[in-house]
Amino acid sequence: MEAVQGAKVVVTGAAGGIGAALARRFAAQGAQVVVNDLDADRVKSVAEEIGGIAVPGDASSAVDEARDALGGRVDVYCANAGVGRDGGEPGEPLDEQGWALSWDVNVMAHVRAAHALLPDWLERGAGRFVSTVSAAGLLTMLGTAPYSVTKHGAYAFAEWLSLTYRHRGVKVHAICPQGVRTDMLTASGSAGRLVLEPTAIEPDDVADALFRGIEEDRFLILPHPEVAAYYRARADDPERWLGGMNRLQQQWEATR
Repeated sequence: MEAVQGAKVVVTGAAGGIGAALARRFAAQGAQVVVNDLDADRVKSVAEEIGGIAVPGDASSAVDEARDALGGRVDVYCANAGVGRDGGEPGEPLDEQGWALSWDVNVMAHVRAAHALLPDWLERGAGRFVSTVSAAGLLTMLGTAPYSVTKHGAYAFAEWLSLTYRHRGVKVHAICPQGVRTDMLTASGSAGRLVLEPTAIEPDDVADALFRGIEEDRFLILPHPEVAAYYRARADDPERWLGGMNRLQQQWEATR
């Protein structure tokens, strides 16, 4: 793919799952890839597999080290690292630490990366920011307020980047899958089994969807096409959509 061939790419959260699939696909298309994650051993394993560069560590502080490793330039940044935390239901003790971590990883890491990358991208008139959001960022997810709320924030930030800088050469893509067969899906428990597992896809399917979106120059990437219909239904009739989601909530509660 011409847009990727020879590009210098950073993928965060790339020790496994969607991030590893994205790193493999970019490398297969001729990009030079930095693999970033907290799990140093798995980062090194993925980097060795694809002929990339391992930069283990926190996604929030990865840009400078990754840019140095790539010879001073980043063309594509995949803000893929994410966490799913249960912040407690109303009436239960509030998990402030879980909320803070979710904001930091799911939103502020994207903000920090863009802040570090934009001066060079705007000067060159070129750059590509890929945000792994979630269908939860367009809709919501049962049982985890921090994940749902911060994924809405991640989507809003990607949208803001796109509308603000697209005329200056910055491309932005927001990937919004439903269930993907990763460790995060396993950790989502009974809510994930009810809502996400029936239509779950493989990480490679997400990479396929992103690369189709890059070819078509699309902002919103929907690996599950049915999410578009759910998103329209939510906007067209919020009361009906909320009622349907509440019935699903009740169904979930009956299985807990």
